[in-house]
Amino acid sequence: MSKDLKNILHNLNADIDQELLLKYLQNELTKEQEHEVESALSEDEFAADAMEGLYALKNTHDLGKISENLNRSLHYKLKEKRKLKNARGNAGQPWFLYAVILILLLCIIGYLVIKKFG
Repeated sequence: MSKDLKNILHNLNADIDQELLLKYLQNELTKEQEHEVESALSEDEFAADAMEGLYALKNTHDLGKISENLNRSLHYKLKEKRKLKNARGNAGQPWFLYAVILILLLCIIGYLVIKKFG
């Protein structure tokens, strides 16, 4: 999975970067820049919904920290999920190996019995 997919605000819209979105939410843009952001968000419903949710936050000055925490949390959860998936995938392999060895032993014993008594 690429790092771009792990970043919560990254590439909500191809025309707007994360820094510009944070400045928009903190009302630190010029009117022209605000208009550009709003027009770009109007084209993407998902991004507009995400921005609406972020805009509803009471303290918009901590958005950078919130974004970093979300990214860190997402990265940790993905890492744990990968570990769990790998642990599950390797759990069934010893039984498979034991089954193959048992079948081979039975075949050898069967061959020897048939050869001796056959």
